Amino acid sequence: MRLKKLAVVVFSLSSLFATSVFSQEESATARQIIDKFQTDLITVMKDGKKLGYTGRYEKLDVAVSNSHDLPKIARIVVGKEWEKLTEEQQKKLTDLFSRLSIASYAHNFKEFDGEAFAIDSEEETKLGGVVIHSHLDLPDDKPVKFDYMLKEKGASWRIINIIANGVSDLALKRSEYTAILQRDGFDALIAKINEKIDLYAKQ
Repeated sequence: MRLKKLAVVVFSLSSLFATSVFSQEESATARQIIDKFQTDLITVMKDGKKLGYTGRYEKLDVAVSNSHDLPKIARIVVGKEWEKLTEEQQKKLTDLFSRLSIASYAHNFKEFDGEAFAIDSEEETKLGGVVIHSHLDLPDDKPVKFDYMLKEKGASWRIINIIANGVSDLALKRSEYTAILQRDGFDALIAKINEKIDLYAKQ
């Protein structure tokens, strides 16, 4: 199933129009951030066919930006290689990685078949973070389990990693991206990310 496959590739996760968007300055708990984001995803899915890829991307741009710490994730996925990049390269990679993240959601959450998110529990980590345990109920299939790892950013919380059915998206990307950087260099990584974005837009 389309969303079942997402469990191993997702960067991966109250209506987008009916509820207010949490701004950078507005205080929101980790649970509120996840609840809002999941509701936004369902809303976009319900209008997915009508919106098309471009429309879904535009709506999810807001949802992802208000729930994910994309600059921090971009730094984490390249590990120690980040310090070897120039300031211009760091900015370019962060901007492009943000586009990739939004594009992957716009591609994977394209239609609605009766799916429903539910938050199961939350826990604090020893390093001051919060993990929100959630799941996505799928029609005629087993639920997909999501563990959202969040850290405080300003007055609110932001997602820094998503573990879907036990698979860490951050770990997968870090392994892939650092290998490309070390083997082929920065330009090759940028080309690879652009290739993925183009692929999402065409499918």
